[in-house]
Amino acid sequence: MSKYQDTLEYLFKQFPQYQKIGKKAFKADLTNITLLCKIVGNPQTNLKCIHIAGTNGKGSTAHMLASVLQEAGNKVGIFTSPHMEDFRERIKINGHEISKKTVIEFVNNHKNEFKDVNPSFFEWTTVLSFYYFKQQKIDIAIIETGLGGRLDSTNIITPLLSIISTIGKDHENILGNSIEEIAFEKAGIIKENTPTIIGTQITGDALRFIERVAKEKKSTLYIADKFGHETDLKGDFQKINTGIVSKTIELLKSSMTISSIHLKKGLLNVSKNTSIRGRWEILDTKPSIIADIGHNVQAFKMIQHELKKYSNKKIYFILAISDDKNIDQMLTLLPKNINYILTKPKTERAIPTSKLKNKMKNFNSILRIPDSNKAFTYAKKQAKADDLIFIGGSTFLVAEILSEFFPT
Repeated sequence: MSKYQDTLEYLFKQFPQYQKIGKKAFKADLTNITLLCKIVGNPQTNLKCIHIAGTNGKGSTAHMLASVLQEAGNKVGIFTSPHMEDFRERIKINGHEISKKTVIEFVNNHKNEFKDVNPSFFEWTTVLSFYYFKQQKIDIAIIETGLGGRLDSTNIITPLLSIISTIGKDHENILGNSIEEIAFEKAGIIKENTPTIIGTQITGDALRFIERVAKEKKSTLYIADKFGHETDLKGDFQKINTGIVSKTIELLKSSMTISSIHLKKGLLNVSKNTSIRGRWEILDTKPSIIADIGHNVQAFKMIQHELKKYSNKKIYFILAISDDKNIDQMLTLLPKNINYILTKPKTERAIPTSKLKNKMKNFNSILRIPDSNKAFTYAKKQAKADDLIFIGGSTFLVAEILSEFFPT
């Protein structure tokens, strides 16, 4: 085993990640990250940052923004989660992943210093990103929250502006059962006298709550542009995210040199500039193979909308869902008359295929293949050239299929 693999094993096993085990990996407290940053010299204090929270869209928005700022000639750091294939995808500068050597050295150099703090996997990753970005003297960092906002480890930064992309019900077992409770957590990234941008889908009680918080903190609140721009990321839902990016660039123009050309080129070259994966990603054409990491009610509404465009095709939907989701409501959004292949990625959070099948008794065609690789192989054998194979419902499922069959 390589030193890099040993390092990852140390991070994953000793400090397990939320992506794999769920709520018990979540630490709702900023004490640890404050101590960790202090140990490494508070690298976050002098970073120019944009902070992004949201139920859906925050990852795509972060990558779009990074691409635009990169086109404008900036050295752009981006910290996002989760990763698809390799841990290093979480920390990139101008689309290039942090080196294995840097990860190994950081963990080895700080193991003993961090021991008394006992940081979580995400706390380790967050402080590493801040340290690396400062070391590399980046111009600006795009920082995505891991979960929520108010008590997320990333919320130790003082950003140039804050973005809340969408607010919907997800992670209710941690963030709360009502839209207002979830909005309270997301609104925790709003800072005193610092602009805040919100996506157009934030309405009703969530909007009223955010407006109240912004007013209390004297944060000027901006609503994203209604009309999205063209982007290389597929799916109509990306229009919402491009509207957020457009409004963000408009605000940044007062302090940075960014033109409409940079905006256009950046949005058309997101994949090339940032190597983002798993967002309505077209993997093949004969048959059509598409993967999307959307994994909650709000995301399933978008998936439902997109799948309607393929109603003339025979569809094989390779489906997995985490057991902590609002599964019953999510299933009401899926078409009943397509072919489902239920599977279970290698994570404690995934619902067993037998339990998921019991919830899908009113669906026409259900097959259980618990091994995700075998599920995909079966779908490939069954699908004809003009059919569609869709992989979704779970970030972990998409990650497994991409790693095994479509590595970069």
